[in-house]
Amino acid sequence: MTPILSVNNLYKRFSGLVATNDLSLNVMPGETHALIGPNGAGKTTLIAQLQGELAPDSGTISFKGRDITQEPPHRRSQLGMARSFQITSIFPQFTALANVSLAVQAQQGHGFKFWRDAWRDPALNGPAMEALATIGLDHRAQIVAEDLSHGERRQLELAMALAMKPSLLLLDEPMAGMGRQDGQRMTRILSGLKKDYAILIVEHDMDAVFALADRVSVLVAGSMIATGEPQSIRTDAAVKAAYLGHRS
Repeated sequence: MTPILSVNNLYKRFSGLVATNDLSLNVMPGETHALIGPNGAGKTTLIAQLQGELAPDSGTISFKGRDITQEPPHRRSQLGMARSFQITSIFPQFTALANVSLAVQAQQGHGFKFWRDAWRDPALNGPAMEALATIGLDHRAQIVAEDLSHGERRQLELAMALAMKPSLLLLDEPMAGMGRQDGQRMTRILSGLKKDYAILIVEHDMDAVFALADRVSVLVAGSMIATGEPQSIRTDAAVKAAYLGHRS
């Protein structure tokens, strides 16, 4: 099977810091692939390079068989790559429905034309409601985003990503800042998405990682030290020494 995402010998340096060190990674169609590692390992830097927000110094990134190393973020999004951020990125003064409707509008190639009242257009808010229903937030569609709980805002951001009709989701710590109950809810939501999307997830919640991932890659100091099925990673001596055995 051909990988939906293929990263080959990626390298990124910031002055004297090597943030990505000859890194290679494959994500297969329909796979949930978790990327773990200690703080400062280079996980978010890698995601930024995959999304096109940060250019690698060398190496290649291929998506659905196409070299996208030089493609800008909006082009990668059009090709079917959607990202959710470590820090929630929504429009706080708009309703949940309006937020997702604007994402639908962007996916259709019209941009964020606020003056068009996107959330009143059935062609936009219909798909938006579908995305909200997928992540269990349709009953909160008319709530202003700033009045949603933290967990609901993370769900909303995921709905906005789904509205882009992606084939690959890049999820940068979707459980960040969540309590146990919200984290378990998000884990259930992501588990329900596994059958429809390839997912690359960066996450510190190891319970979520081992519940969701088909494979796990471990990044330490910009280098990939191991990739394998969750159980093999859990028992890998090098991984335990570098990360799992030292989690706070």
